Amino acid sequence: MIYPKIPLAQSIIEICLAKGITTIIISPGSRNAPLTIGFAQNANFKCYSIADERCAAFFALGIAQQTQQPTAVVCTSGSALLNYYPAVAEAFYSQIPLIVISADRPQSKIDIGDGQTIRQQNVYENHSVFNANLTEEASVENDLKINKAIETAILKKGPVHINAPFEEPLYETVEALSVKSKITNTEPSLETKTIENSEEIVSIWNSARRKLIMVGVNEANAIDAEITENLAKDPSVVVLTETTSNLHHPTFINSIDTLITPFEDSDFKDFQPEILVTFGGMIVSKRIKAFLRKYKPKYHWHIDTLRAYDTFNALSHHFVMQPNDFFKDLFSKAVTIESDYFEGIKKVYDLRKIRRKEYLDKIPFSDFKVFEKVIEALPKNSQLQISNSSAIRYAQLIHIDPSIEVFCNRGTSGIDGSTSTAIGAAVASGKQNVFITGDISFLYDSNALWNSYIPKNFKIILINNGGGGIFRILPGHEEKTVFNTYFETSHHLTAEHLAKMYQMNYFTASDKGTLEKNIETLFESNQAPAIFEIFTPTAENDVILKQFFKELN
Repeated sequence: MIYPKIPLAQSIIEICLAKGITTIIISPGSRNAPLTIGFAQNANFKCYSIADERCAAFFALGIAQQTQQPTAVVCTSGSALLNYYPAVAEAFYSQIPLIVISADRPQSKIDIGDGQTIRQQNVYENHSVFNANLTEEASVENDLKINKAIETAILKKGPVHINAPFEEPLYETVEALSVKSKITNTEPSLETKTIENSEEIVSIWNSARRKLIMVGVNEANAIDAEITENLAKDPSVVVLTETTSNLHHPTFINSIDTLITPFEDSDFKDFQPEILVTFGGMIVSKRIKAFLRKYKPKYHWHIDTLRAYDTFNALSHHFVMQPNDFFKDLFSKAVTIESDYFEGIKKVYDLRKIRRKEYLDKIPFSDFKVFEKVIEALPKNSQLQISNSSAIRYAQLIHIDPSIEVFCNRGTSGIDGSTSTAIGAAVASGKQNVFITGDISFLYDSNALWNSYIPKNFKIILINNGGGGIFRILPGHEEKTVFNTYFETSHHLTAEHLAKMYQMNYFTASDKGTLEKNIETLFESNQAPAIFEIFTPTAENDVILKQFFKELN
C-alpha cells in the first residue's frame, strides 16, 4: 500500500475510511497532493477527479443527495475552497451531508504574501455545522476534530469543513503508516417515536375542522401508504404537495398555484386553515407563502428531526421526529370529524384541472406546451432533476407520473450548480436520469459537462427561450435595453458546440412536430449522454403563462 509521507494526511485518510467515508471527489491541485495520493491509491475509496471546484462540490452534493451518506470533496489551498461555497450553502439548507477537506499553507505562511494563500479557517462558518481547524502535526487533538466533523455531518445532515495545513515536500510517499489514528465511536441518538404532550396535540387535532398539510422537498417512500390513506380519507384535511414532495395520492393537490392563483379574498378566507402541518424542505410556491402569511393558521406545526423555519410567522410547535412517526402516533389516537373543508377545495381543484387541460390543448408551441409534452414523455421509474428559476415553476403546473422521483436544489434555489448536481445524482442512483433546465442555468454551469463520469443514458432537456424567462413573469418587465441586457440576459447561444466538444448526442426542436419526433429518439439512444435543445419563442412565453392563470376560473 502507498501512503502519503505526511502524518496528518494519513490521519485524515484513515479516519475517513474508518467512518465509512469512501466516496471522494478530488479537485486537482498541488497543496492537496498528500490527500490525493492517499485517497486515489487506496482501493477502499471510490475517487472522482473534477477540475472545476464549483462543479466538483455540486457533483458531490448530487451523490450525497442520493445516498444520504456523507461525500467528501478535496481541494488545494487559496480560492479553490471558495468555489465550493455555493454547494456548501445548498447542502446546509437542504440538509445534505457534505465533507469539505481543504489543504492549507501552515499558519506561519498566512498573510505574508505567499502564493495561493487566503484565510481558510472557518471560511464556511455561517453555513456549516462544524469546522475542524487542524494544526500541522498529527495529534490526538486533530484526530478528535476529524472524527467530530464526520460525525456531525451525519447527525446534523449538513456540510462540515476540515482545514488541513501541509508543508512541502508534498509528494513523498511511504509504504507503511507512521500514525495510529484515534477513532471515536458515537452512539446514534434514539429518535422520538411518539408525540410529546400528545393529549393536548390530539385534542387540538380532533377539534379542528380545517387542517392543511403541506409537504416540501421530500424523499420518495418516506411516508407509509397507511398514513397517506388516512390523510386522504379525512374530510377535514387538505394535502398540498409539489413536484419535489415525492408524495402521491389522487386526492392530494399537486399544483398549489393552479389552485390558489385565481382566489379572491373570500376564497382565501374559506381556505384559511386552523391547523397547518408542514414537513419536508423548501416550498417553491411564493403564492402559498404569501397566503399563509396573511391568513395565518391558529397553529403551525412543523415536523423535522433537526430544524423548523418560521416561514409563515405562525410557528407554534416543532416536533423533533420523523413525519411518519408523528402521523402514526397521531392517527392511533385521532378521530374523524365532520367537515366540508376537503370537499369544498376538491370541487374547485377538479374544475381547475379541467380548465388546465382545455388551456393546454389550445395553446401554441411555447415553454408551457413544451413542459407538458416533455414531462408526459418521461420514462416511468426514472429520476427527474430540474433546474431552478422558471423550469421548476413550470414543472409545478404539470402532472408528473408518481413512479418518477423528482429533485431540485431548493435549499438556496440557485441556478449555479443544477447540472453538476444532476450528473452526480445520476452517477449515484444508477437510474435513468433526465435533467430539465433553462438556457441561462445550463450556460452558467456548462463546465459540469467537463466530467468523465457522465452515464451514457444521462439526458439533458434544455429549454432555450433566449434568456432568463423568469424575469418576464415577474413584475417590472418592459421591453427595454436595460431589461433585456441586465435582467433577462438576452443571447443567441446554443448548446450545439458544447455537445460536440464533450462528445454528447445532440438533438433540437423548434415546433411541436420536431419535439414529438426527437423526444422519442432521445430516449431510444443510450450510446452516449445527450442534449435535447428545444427553442421556444421568447416574447410569447410569459403572455401564454399569465393568460393560463386568468382562464382557470
